[in-house]
Amino acid sequence: MKLNLGVAFCSFCLAGHTSRDIGIPKTCSLVKEFSTYFLLSKSPTHSFHKRQSYSCNPQRSFGIRRYVDNISTSRGFSWRMNTQQVHSHSYDYDLIVVGAGSGGVRAARIAGTHGAKVAVIEKAALGGTCVNVGCIPKKLFVYSSHFSHDFEDSKAYGWDVEVKNFQWKRLVENKDKEIHRLNGVYEKLLTNAGVNIIRGHAYLCDAHTVQVNERRYTCQYLLIAAGSWPTIPDIPGKEHAITSNECFYLEKLPEKIIIVGGGYIAVEFAGIFHSLGVSVTQLYRGPLFLRGFDEDVREFLAHQMKLDGIDLRFQVNITRIDKQSDGTLVCTLTDGNVVRGDKVMFATGRHPRLEDLGIENTGVHLGSKNEILVDEYSKTNIDNIYAIGDITNRIQLTPVAIAEGHCFADTIFGNNPRRPSHENVPTAVFSNPCIGTVGLTEEEAREKYDDLIDIYKTSFRPLKHTLTLREEKTFYKLIVHRETRKVIGAHLVSPEAAELAQLLGVCMKAGATKEHFDATIGVHPTSAEELVTMRVKEPEKSTKNRNAL
Repeated sequence: MKLNLGVAFCSFCLAGHTSRDIGIPKTCSLVKEFSTYFLLSKSPTHSFHKRQSYSCNPQRSFGIRRYVDNISTSRGFSWRMNTQQVHSHSYDYDLIVVGAGSGGVRAARIAGTHGAKVAVIEKAALGGTCVNVGCIPKKLFVYSSHFSHDFEDSKAYGWDVEVKNFQWKRLVENKDKEIHRLNGVYEKLLTNAGVNIIRGHAYLCDAHTVQVNERRYTCQYLLIAAGSWPTIPDIPGKEHAITSNECFYLEKLPEKIIIVGGGYIAVEFAGIFHSLGVSVTQLYRGPLFLRGFDEDVREFLAHQMKLDGIDLRFQVNITRIDKQSDGTLVCTLTDGNVVRGDKVMFATGRHPRLEDLGIENTGVHLGSKNEILVDEYSKTNIDNIYAIGDITNRIQLTPVAIAEGHCFADTIFGNNPRRPSHENVPTAVFSNPCIGTVGLTEEEAREKYDDLIDIYKTSFRPLKHTLTLREEKTFYKLIVHRETRKVIGAHLVSPEAAELAQLLGVCMKAGATKEHFDATIGVHPTSAEELVTMRVKEPEKSTKNRNAL
């Protein structure tokens, strides 16, 4: 499935690791220790009540792209705001949120504005992984990497640009300043909503009690938003490897890096390091990376990356890492070959961040991947405990965690029960060139609609590169349901793909048909006008009994 790559950088938080664990210099002003746990508080003005019946289906498993609730429920909501209601227990807070990532902060802030007394527990910098060692710093690095091509391309447009060198240290320092600013923004959002921020590691004593720094706090509702953590395979020499966490704080840029993995993070960092002048070898154990994305997109990007000079190898993995006296890392591969580099980075998935959380004390059910099982309202099998974001292993994207958190707060504290939608979620891989996608892949659409689909696609050299003669091309693809004529999938590979995917997501939410696209006048000259000018569908074919890569 498209998004269960375990590498989506978005909604997860950090917990239980010191600065040394993730390679952050002790002098870094941003973070001394990374963790995921936090509380919020505000004076209560309302009490909250609901009724619901509940049944658990332990056999149900999570899908990432086509999300299916792993707990089936029967709900009869009775949401009443009653300031005179007397509870059988007296709690310190109406809500405690564990984890100050994007999802947890949104839930806490909205609950606070609804009048709840809220606390957030966080040991590390506010904003979680996305803000500190994820989406935001990654995108800043992506911007930096694009300049190498831009400088080269400018010559074809009459510019003589002298580029002396690249200052990695300056990039890291400027990135740190921006992240520090964002940490402050998150703190202000919480305090303005009346949320109490409690610093320290959260340990769940029971369903209503959380201990932080030897002090216990009680709550009526508990929201777990502790995120996920990078997974490193258990192989000899694994202690010599790094993950995406450490990449943002490297003291110097390596001359050669070996990246292991085939998801978002691996693909994105391969492009970043390569464009910054690092020799990159990317290894993936399967026949083609980005499993779950549209197959045409995967093949197209792989070809583009190889043309750009990245050493991309499939169906191979690392069996051991040996460190030489000069610091060189020697990696033995499953095919018998050996590769050497200054750094070895694993981007081989993420796991729910439950270590030392005390989840076993709450009675919350976990899934086969140690994820917290929740229903469509993000509720666990324990009536007052909810979970959102990566720790539930639904869709590991920051905007999804934010939506889940907002829905939770509105449902419990806002007298407005609503569920987050996990369908037609736009997403992007900030590779070079970028991927933007929303809806079903061709393989999924054929399976779901019994091949009753029409495919429209095109590949071309964009106008910009008619002068630069760069071999980079653009790829667009629309998938249309033959009977309803609705566009059910859109897949793009181009520099502007991420921006276009956002707008295509709106179109598909609105139920746009191919005829709506055809009736739209194109903006000329742009690459995007191809989306409304594709008229010839691909020859019909069947993928029944075909094994997707």
